[in-house]
Order: sequence, then structure tokens, then C-alpha cells
Amino acid sequence: MNCIELMVEEHKNIKRMLAVIRKYCYKILKGEKVQYEDFFKIIDFVRNYADKHHHGKEETMLFNRMMEELGSTAEKLVRFGMNVEHDLGRLHIQELDAAVKRVLDGDDEARLDVIANAVSYTHLLHRHIGKEDEVVFKYAQNNLSKETLDRLDQECEGFERNAEDEAVQKKYLALVAELEANV
Repeated sequence: MNCIELMVEEHKNIKRMLAVIRKYCYKILKGEKVQYEDFFKIIDFVRNYADKHHHGKEETMLFNRMMEELGSTAEKLVRFGMNVEHDLGRLHIQELDAAVKRVLDGDDEARLDVIANAVSYTHLLHRHIGKEDEVVFKYAQNNLSKETLDRLDQECEGFERNAEDEAVQKKYLALVAELEANV
């Protein structure tokens, strides 16, 4: 298993959900009927697939190895770039969760906060994924030692094996397909 290639594949799955999010927001904007409860499914995907599963591998495996082995350039890229963007994404999802709850409690104006945070999240993640795929991952592949890359692949395989016990990939890919069919 190539850990970096797997993370690039996971980005494709995340981008599928970003398209779903945007479609839900457009339905809100057009005044169409929206199942706001579906946003809780989206939030579940983001928190558990995109963040815990995917960003978990990046933060605990790849980024740590990059900072240890590649020094200050990698540290700046990770600490002040990628990790900051991960945290900003978490904030958008936290605010989205709160806004959806307000809408369900009857606060019609909170629909604006749903759109604002959901669309901001999609914009952030599209740019973030582009940086990782085109810069960060390539920098890691070109500069980490073969031994480190091999160790990452082994750790990633173990991580996925544990995730398979929980059927993470299967569960969340099915969820994306379900939501794609709804919009």
C-alpha cells in the first residue's frame, strides 16, 4: 500500500462530498425543500472520514515524519499551513452544526449561516486538497528517505486494517453515494 497514493484517492472521495454540500446549499438558496437532517450525515462524514480518518493519517503519520526528517521548511508548511487549514475546516463544521440545529429549532435566518459555513468549508477544502496533492505530497515523496516512505506505507496499512474493522471506507463511501442520489 502506498500511503500517499491512498491519501490522494481519499481526496477524491472528499471532493465528491464537497460537491454534495454545494448542491444542498444551492437548493437552500433557491428556496427548495431541503432535508436539513442530511447535514448531520454530511457533518458525520467530514468529522469521521475527512478529519479523523484522512487528516488523522496526515497529521499523525506523514506530517510528523516530514517535520522530523525535512526540518524547518516542512515544519512551516505543516504547522502554519496544513494544520491551520485543518483547524479552520473544523471551525466551519462546528459552526455548520450549530447553524443546522438553529434552523431545525425554527430560526429561519440561520439558513444563511448554514450556507456560509458549508460553502466556506468547500472552498477551503478544494484549495487545501490542491496544495496537498500538488505540493505537500510531492515534496514528501521527493524528499523523505525511502526508509521513511516504506515505514509510512506500513503504518498506513495498519491504520487502514484497523479502520476496516470499523468499515470506515465502506460506510462513508456508501454515505456519499446516498447523498449524491438525494440531490
